[in-house]
Amino acid sequence: MTAMQPLVWDIPGGIHPPERKQLSNRTSIQSAPLPKRLVLPFNQHIGAAAEPLVELGQRVLKGQLIAAANGFVSAALHAPTSGTVSFIGPQPYPHVSGMLAPAIVIDSDGLDQWCELTPCPDYRHLENSRLLEMIRQAGISGLGGAGFPAAVKLNARPTQKIHTLVINGTECEPYITADDLLMRERTEQLISGIDILAQLIQPDQVLIGVEDNKPEAIAALRAALNERSYQLRVFPTKYPSGGEKQLIQILTGVEVPSGGLPADIGILCQNVGTCKAIHDAVVLGKPLISRITTLTGEALARPMNVEVLLGTPVGELLEFAGLDRGKLNRLIMGGPMMGFTLPDFDVPLIKTTNCLLAATSAELPPPPPAMPCIRCGECAEACPASLLPQQLHFFAIGQEHEQLKAHNLFDCIECGACAYVCPSSIPLVQYYRAAKGEIRDLEQKQLKAEQSKQRFELRQERLRRAEEQKEAERKARAEKAARAKAAQAEAPASTDGAQTAKPAGLSDELKKLKIEASMAQVALKKAEKQLAAHTTPELQTQVDQLRNAATAAQQALDAAMAASPPAAAPAADDGALKKAKIDAAMLRAQLRKLEKLEAPDDDQQAELARLRQQLETAEKALIDLQSQTAPTAKAADDSALKKAKIDAAMLRAQLRKLEKLEAPDDDQQAELARLRQQLEAAETALTAAEAAAGKPAPTLLRTDKQPTDDATRSLKTEVAFARADLRKLERDESSATDTLTAARQRLAEAEQKLQEHAD
Repeated sequence: MTAMQPLVWDIPGGIHPPERKQLSNRTSIQSAPLPKRLVLPFNQHIGAAAEPLVELGQRVLKGQLIAAANGFVSAALHAPTSGTVSFIGPQPYPHVSGMLAPAIVIDSDGLDQWCELTPCPDYRHLENSRLLEMIRQAGISGLGGAGFPAAVKLNARPTQKIHTLVINGTECEPYITADDLLMRERTEQLISGIDILAQLIQPDQVLIGVEDNKPEAIAALRAALNERSYQLRVFPTKYPSGGEKQLIQILTGVEVPSGGLPADIGILCQNVGTCKAIHDAVVLGKPLISRITTLTGEALARPMNVEVLLGTPVGELLEFAGLDRGKLNRLIMGGPMMGFTLPDFDVPLIKTTNCLLAATSAELPPPPPAMPCIRCGECAEACPASLLPQQLHFFAIGQEHEQLKAHNLFDCIECGACAYVCPSSIPLVQYYRAAKGEIRDLEQKQLKAEQSKQRFELRQERLRRAEEQKEAERKARAEKAARAKAAQAEAPASTDGAQTAKPAGLSDELKKLKIEASMAQVALKKAEKQLAAHTTPELQTQVDQLRNAATAAQQALDAAMAASPPAAAPAADDGALKKAKIDAAMLRAQLRKLEKLEAPDDDQQAELARLRQQLETAEKALIDLQSQTAPTAKAADDSALKKAKIDAAMLRAQLRKLEKLEAPDDDQQAELARLRQQLEAAETALTAAEAAAGKPAPTLLRTDKQPTDDATRSLKTEVAFARADLRKLERDESSATDTLTAARQRLAEAEQKLQEHAD
């Protein structure tokens, strides 16, 4: 080490509150007594809570993993002593709200028996990934107050190489001396932890920052650094020099950008307590199960620093330090500037608990009532982050979140310097914390809303693509069907005026055999599916029987078909005429469907033109066939007459249905005109068919029905009700015999009365 004082810089703002460190820094570190009961919350760090690995009633050993890290930003939890898991669930948690949090409760057995450890004193041959995993498995989080998991911080991927490792030994908060005593009495372990970090990071320089109010710690560090190139930087005491960004500025003269991290400028910062915990994890194989904590305040008879197991109730620690509850006014976890008041003594000590301050009313008097801001500007002068606390206060009151973000609210380290110097006693930090929480909640809600919107839009896009695909498939099928019909219509009817004869209809016996064979095949397939799903001997027997029955039915059908004489083929002309009529009718139906479209596109217009051309060709072919085909038999004349009557009747029914509409639209008016024209043509065809068949049109005689009198109607109604009641009783198996007899008697009397009235 060189004798020259290394260069240091200053930070803006800052204050000099009474330090009161002499209360607890005059005695060495004590060992706290082993508690009977330990409460270990799952979340003692920034990030996701640990996941429990133990069950009720399970015995655990000291150092045993009892909760695993749940996710990347998380930290494991280990048993601080041997004992039995007595409870897993909500327990008091060190928070100003007095809220409960999930925790594991261990009842100590007093043996303090360790589990098997895997120390690695010769760690220099290990790869970085192995070292990081050992730190992660030890459950180490930052012991300076924030509690960020150490392995995550060391495993970050900055935009550039980490060239400077900063070790924070500042401990600028009043009253707290835990790091001071650690640097004095655990110097070798601290330096060993720094060595491990240096091997992991490979920085160009290692800077250890300590305020000048810790002369014993400075002397111990200088003595331990004789053979190392680490630089010890001592600088004047000022609060809050221990803030991460403030310490970096003091030691390097470089400011961390607003909203950025030290890693963005190639710097990594670790607390001295974290370094000592890393030494224990790697060299000794011990997980983080204890820490050094300051017990101080004028309400304590023996202020001191203790090495205490995590999960120890704070009430037991304070009793160990000689708490006078009559003097106690406030119990604070942390220092007087950034700590918070604990609701009771049952909360446990956790990884981030660096101090328990038992203050009297004279020591920390309650603040006077807040007064209006006088715009003195002292808060801005004291701010170490060069913010405008006065403006942030007004924006926080008005919930002007955009202005708060524009004025860098999240650069505030909540050190309390602004509130300390405020002559109006305004609790500024409380407003900032509340505003930060509101902004985070809103951003989380906006993020969820944006994710929901994206999911909805992606779903709508999938539905749209699926609908487009379906529409394309429908169009493709329609075009395929249209091409097939066009090819059928354009094909020549016949070169010699005759068509291939079609088989005549099957006889009744053949139809019956064909139906039986088809039903046997259906039953066989159904049974085979059941057999494939559930293989049982009963189903196998049933399938064999059905297969034999289906084979027999098919053989009977084949024999009947072979023995049946071929029927005479119908006249070729009749078949061609029938086909021509069907083609023309189908084309008319397609044409009417397209003509109903209000705004047809280009493809539909082309389809309309094509259908009109095909219909014209089909109608010409139909007229030619009709002129060539003459009725030669009486049966044909009767069939034509019957068909003409049916066509006319159907047209009349459709016409009557449309004529009943009160206000038909344009399409319905057009349909009415078309139906009237078709009915006129059908009646003309009917007249011609009647003349060809030699049957004159029947004379329709209209007769009026005799009206039914009221008495007859009443008697018929009674008969109907009596018959319905009797049938209902007959269907009910539980009906009494007497009730049935009475119902039958009622029906007989009603029918007799109706008969007598009719006579």
